[in-house]
Amino acid sequence: MKKILMMLSLFTLVLAACSSKDNGKEKPAELVVSTWGFADDFFRPEVYEPFEKKHNVEIVVDSGNNADRLNKVRQANSDVDVIYLSDYYAQQGIDEGLFEKVNHSEIPNIGNIYDKAKAPNGAEYGPAYTIAQFGIAYNPDELSKPITSWKDLWSKDMAGKITIPSITSTTGPMFLDAASKVSGSEEFNEDKAFDQMKKIMPNAVKEYGQTSEFVNMFSQGEIAAGPIMEMYFGDLQEAVPNAKFISPEEGGYAVMNTVNIVKASDQKELAGEFMNYILSKEVQEKSAKAKVDSPVNTEVKLSKTEAKGLTYGDGVIDSLRVLDMKFVNENSKQWIDRWNRELTH
Repeated sequence: MKKILMMLSLFTLVLAACSSKDNGKEKPAELVVSTWGFADDFFRPEVYEPFEKKHNVEIVVDSGNNADRLNKVRQANSDVDVIYLSDYYAQQGIDEGLFEKVNHSEIPNIGNIYDKAKAPNGAEYGPAYTIAQFGIAYNPDELSKPITSWKDLWSKDMAGKITIPSITSTTGPMFLDAASKVSGSEEFNEDKAFDQMKKIMPNAVKEYGQTSEFVNMFSQGEIAAGPIMEMYFGDLQEAVPNAKFISPEEGGYAVMNTVNIVKASDQKELAGEFMNYILSKEVQEKSAKAKVDSPVNTEVKLSKTEAKGLTYGDGVIDSLRVLDMKFVNENSKQWIDRWNRELTH
């Protein structure tokens, strides 16, 4: 009986050893990447698969919107190692202690990206791997004169012709800051910003929460202008070829998508390798040329045609205003309550 038990034990050990190999190779590690899930037909072959092959890893994508994915990490409902979030939601995760501190010296490609992208939520946390511009799109065929400034959206000529972002959207706080600028205040002034918002409401057909709503209204001629992220301008031009996108003379806003390592991850070293990889010239250039993400790696050089529709170049990046997301998060509930009380009817 003892001999049989010993043989069974030996057989079990052999099976376990074999199961850790795959055709003579170590079984791939698993890296769970939490992201939005768009353009997977690009990311899978062009970004994930080369990394998988080099590091003997299997990348598992957990997709969804910012809020839902962050909630999964909050509630420990997933095994996420690396998480992509807009800077607004990344700040929430940082404030709640959900993300690992990042030693930038161990992520050498951080040294090759725009200064604005290096530490959008503080020097101890992950960088922005792409920066989008929040500016204004308009249909010149529907307006009597070109738009050049944020304050142009307040013109009486715009009555019933624009849409504005909801305060709960990623760009809502940016537009509130723009309203403060239009009031003449150099520093953000909440009271003046809300006074300006009351003045623009008669011009707005509606508030939009999803960019798809803007695209639909613009395509169908329900609006002629409005604030939007440049990365979606291509969709507008498909429907309205003469459409224009401008960076307002007071400055557009930087919308930064960040990458962070989840504190509960058991693959922190591999997650750091992945973070460094997505900031590389190779990956950044591929993403830019495919019109998927604007590059932050300054070694990426694009022709005028390749850069069309992207937030690209030192001059553009330097001109963008950056909100303090810690300040935004500390005040967002108050702003949402006031918006609903004073502006929503």
